[in-house]
Amino acid sequence: MRILICDDEPLAIGRLSRLVIQLGHDVVATAQNGQQALELVDVYQPDVVLLDIQMPDMNGLLCAEQLSLMDPMPAIIFCTAYDDHALDAFKSKAQGYLLKPIAQPELQRVLEQLPRLNQVQINHIKQKEDIDTLKTQRHQITARTYRGVELIPVENIYYFLADQKYVTVRHKNGSVLIDETLKELELEFQNRFIRIHRNALVSVDYLDGLEVISSGQYQVRCREVNERLAVSRRHLPYLRDRMQKM
Repeated sequence: MRILICDDEPLAIGRLSRLVIQLGHDVVATAQNGQQALELVDVYQPDVVLLDIQMPDMNGLLCAEQLSLMDPMPAIIFCTAYDDHALDAFKSKAQGYLLKPIAQPELQRVLEQLPRLNQVQINHIKQKEDIDTLKTQRHQITARTYRGVELIPVENIYYFLADQKYVTVRHKNGSVLIDETLKELELEFQNRFIRIHRNALVSVDYLDGLEVISSGQYQVRCREVNERLAVSRRHLPYLRDRMQKM
């Protein structure tokens, strides 16, 4: 498994890294606080995050709340010296709670209990989803607003932006919230929208350009709107390739 370790103590990171490697798994990245972990998860897409709780800037519980909104969501295992956060930890959809100092058998047991699919199963599921999606692709998005039910033609939508439990639909006449996930929308409209970030899908028809901003980060322009949307490093290569073929 691909594992990210988040702990503000270098010695703890070193020890956990050794345990993970001894168990035959890969440490793809390490972070010292929750905010760093979120950024690195977006880049490396680990299967598991080993997460401390007491950390500066963003603690483990807040980080876990944000991780639980990701699609796909990595498995979360808390590794902490405190036993008084267990209830809050499992409310955040954590799959494990280990107390320091962590013994190798305990870590092995928790990792082995995580539900896993092999690549053949994943490919089979994706193929079935793609076939079903092509059969049921909608021409309109339905949204419930204070004006009642609104029908938004898909060709009028600039982008979908994840916003907590909802998705903002930005379209020619404004924006609305819908109770759907980006993953569902991406599967259904994969021929019309492209993922540029864990929280954003942009219409290929309205893509207008790619801009470099500070610190080597990128953002996209959309025709007819002034907003700029951030592009993650993970999705940048595919976006560039798709734009070259337009």
